[in-house]
Amino acid sequence: MKPEYDVIVVGAGVAGLTAAQYAARASLRTLVIESVTPGGQALIIDDLENYPGQVTPIKGNDLIESFQQQAEQFGAEMIMARVKSITKSDDIFTVETRKRTVTSYTVIFATGAQHRHLGAIGEEEFGGSGVSYCATCDGPFFRGKRILVVGGGDSACDEATYLSKLSEDVTLIHRRDRFRAQASLAERVHNNKNIRVKLNHELLKIEGDKKVEQVTFLNNETGEEYTEQMDGVFIFVGSIPQTELLNSFSEIERDETGYIKTNEYMESALSGLFVAGDVRATPFRQIVTAASDGAIASHGAGLYIDNLLGKAYL
Repeated sequence: MKPEYDVIVVGAGVAGLTAAQYAARASLRTLVIESVTPGGQALIIDDLENYPGQVTPIKGNDLIESFQQQAEQFGAEMIMARVKSITKSDDIFTVETRKRTVTSYTVIFATGAQHRHLGAIGEEEFGGSGVSYCATCDGPFFRGKRILVVGGGDSACDEATYLSKLSEDVTLIHRRDRFRAQASLAERVHNNKNIRVKLNHELLKIEGDKKVEQVTFLNNETGEEYTEQMDGVFIFVGSIPQTELLNSFSEIERDETGYIKTNEYMESALSGLFVAGDVRATPFRQIVTAASDGAIASHGAGLYIDNLLGKAYL
């Protein structure tokens, strides 16, 4: 039985849209399925300044819009639907969504990752009432207010820098004695007069009456706990890969944190299933590496299909 598509891309972030563009351009029948909004975590980037060839910083949503237009111009189809299940039988994948069920020779899995929660007291209670995981989404609500940013990686430093444009009272804390972020980002934070850096600090508690009003810190060096007034808390402490749809495939290999392992063609241990972007085990996660993953995954999918159909005609 011939499936409806050659490639089904699950997820329309940078990796997924790049994969769709390359697959469609290679004349592969390509479908992209996205459950929410195309773009993934790229949408929260205010000014993307390190994408190769992009001399002037570009908004994340503007970049995603161009990615989507390009993929569709080459012939990729897109539907907005939540995927319910992915199964495989006789070299054919079946992807069931809430709108329709579709089949393909290959699946490129590019579902990305979701923000990890810190686990501080009050974090869940004040979600949407002062606690946020997206500075560009919610930062304008805290213009001129007291803002706390938690984290030590690229995202935390990037978002603190963005928030410092909205407020002169931004505090960035990290539990270790130095940032994990790229040196240039960390240096920018340290040199920003609107950002107060507190290393060796943890957030223990968030309190308030209907909205965030104060937080309690732990100084890891001295063991001291103390309270400061805050209006908003932005948390950037890593991500959780979205792999639940693949739990039924026991042969898929994951690393110790749950990210999916692949070979150099982005193919997982399940033949025909390719993985790209933030959901994949990789030492570096950036817009440019996600795009690279997507391009390689579509190339690998094309080679897999050629080999599969070649065997069928032997």
